[in-house]
Amino acid sequence: MSIPQHAPDGLDSWNRELRAACGHFDTELAFNRSLFIGEIHNLPRGLAILRTNAGLIKRLTHHADHDNDQECFLVSQRSGYSQITQNDETVQLAPGEMLLMDSVGSIEITPFGLIEHASLSLSRTEVCKHLGGQAHAFGKISSTKACGRMLHVLMDQLCKDDTEDDVTQVQALQAAFVSLLGSALEQGDECREGVASLQGNNLRSYVQKVIDESLSQPGLSPIGLANRLNISVRHLYRLFEEQDDSVCRYIQRARLKRSADDLINPFLRSESITSIAYKWGFTDSAHFSRSFKKQFEVSPKDFRSSRLQAVGA
Repeated sequence: MSIPQHAPDGLDSWNRELRAACGHFDTELAFNRSLFIGEIHNLPRGLAILRTNAGLIKRLTHHADHDNDQECFLVSQRSGYSQITQNDETVQLAPGEMLLMDSVGSIEITPFGLIEHASLSLSRTEVCKHLGGQAHAFGKISSTKACGRMLHVLMDQLCKDDTEDDVTQVQALQAAFVSLLGSALEQGDECREGVASLQGNNLRSYVQKVIDESLSQPGLSPIGLANRLNISVRHLYRLFEEQDDSVCRYIQRARLKRSADDLINPFLRSESITSIAYKWGFTDSAHFSRSFKKQFEVSPKDFRSSRLQAVGA
């Protein structure tokens, strides 16, 4: 059952549903409470689809007595970007990537804007047995190893199929996932090599995607981005300076473009200009109007009026 949480009490409802499914997690908002999105869709076979734009989802070690220590979670990033830290280890997830997360120990999940996760519950006892009795089970699933690719395919299929299975079928499916984990889990050196490769070749593109997914967060800043990506602020600046650009200008252009798209959307004509500006991370309507006019050489009001009239809306 899908449980959309958009009402003013949505955060409280979200926390209750999240704790029922995953243990004692707390959620911190990224911006205004009324803009919070939190949805949990429970599917058969221990699979849940979580969609949220929270600023931070965390579980502290001193809440261990509230947690279910019988399960691990295989997490697939269906859309958006996020960073997950457990017991001082950090993994960044892009769309299509997967991670194994333990039900024991502190966890911080940082969404970069709106994200969607598919989370499959697995027996912690069986997972640890296949991983050689490790104290905790945490790490990214390889997308290049054969077992890792098979896990990606299985998870994708599971998300598309919501039919009910009998107990025997569910147990067999769980065993298949667990048996693949040992060879599919990336080791620490492999994770570091992957980050180094990203920094060398694709980091600026990755940063832009993270920004585009985070535009609705008013606190989006170079310092915050650098911290999320584990790079220096100077390194972040250089990525944009190499293209005769700046990270702050890129953020503002992207926000203005999203605002402009909403202003000329006939289905959003009843939404005020101010609410659209706030939706895309602007916190001052006067500043938004000045920036918009500088970018498009017309006020937001006139821009909206002329474009909607042109399409006969």
